[in-house]
Amino acid sequence: MKIVVLGTGGRLGAALLRKYGDKFDVAGFDRTQVDLSDLNEVREKLRKTRFDVLINAAGFTKVDLCETHPDRAFLINAEALRVLAEICSEKSARLIHFSTDYVFDGEKREPYTEEDEAAPISVYGESKLAGEKNVLAAQDRNLVVRVSWVFGPDRPSFVDAMIKQAQENERVEAIADKFSAPTYTHDIARALPQFFDREVEGGILHFANAGQCSWQEYAQWALDCCHDAGLPLRARTVGADKLKNMASWIARRPVYSVLSTAKYTKLTDTSPRTWREAVSDYITRFYSKK
Repeated sequence: MKIVVLGTGGRLGAALLRKYGDKFDVAGFDRTQVDLSDLNEVREKLRKTRFDVLINAAGFTKVDLCETHPDRAFLINAEALRVLAEICSEKSARLIHFSTDYVFDGEKREPYTEEDEAAPISVYGESKLAGEKNVLAAQDRNLVVRVSWVFGPDRPSFVDAMIKQAQENERVEAIADKFSAPTYTHDIARALPQFFDREVEGGILHFANAGQCSWQEYAQWALDCCHDAGLPLRARTVGADKLKNMASWIARRPVYSVLSTAKYTKLTDTSPRTWREAVSDYITRFYSKK
């Protein structure tokens, strides 16, 4: 099976390429090799590349920049996906595309299922939802995987920023009134091959580590794990901040965007491990060595 991964310069794409390198015939393209903002380049490069599965982990993910550059957001997150889907249809290949919990408005107070209506409240969320629709309209075997709060070793994320702050400052804070679930790139990469076969049902699938938390809880657990691992930190406690204090933010964010993984569990007879286990594993693997 020939796999192509787009977005290998990013956190998730790099993890997928590394994980599948010794299991599949896999090729990866970063933004310098395939730029989703150049649709002609996308067509030229991918039409002459053989593959059975195309995994798109690329996108315009800077939420506030999407708000100020909506044309670029829709070009990369939506229009490029229509082109990718067309190419996959031509090749009878499966397209697996990563989307986001930000397609929801955050008004719900229990985990969102794949059947819940998407109602984004930002340009980023709107562009990602448009991309989902383009992927699914092309052929029913394509798969959209929604993930949330993705972290991993290949590119710094929220958890790395909090650890760095705690190493440098005696006081750190994180938002306590916004909720979702962290998702470890290692766990995504391990779960995804079950869906490579085109005979497996397509559609929308939610995947995140189990449970839910605020950014404050997430950060506090990370610092606790660092302490247990013997990492020196100047701050041991994460103070509570509020969403309303984020004056520098341009785009609105959903307050609650926990993704239900019940469908994934039903399809695979396995449940994602908890976010606490995943964060602990990440810190043990990648910070204990530093």
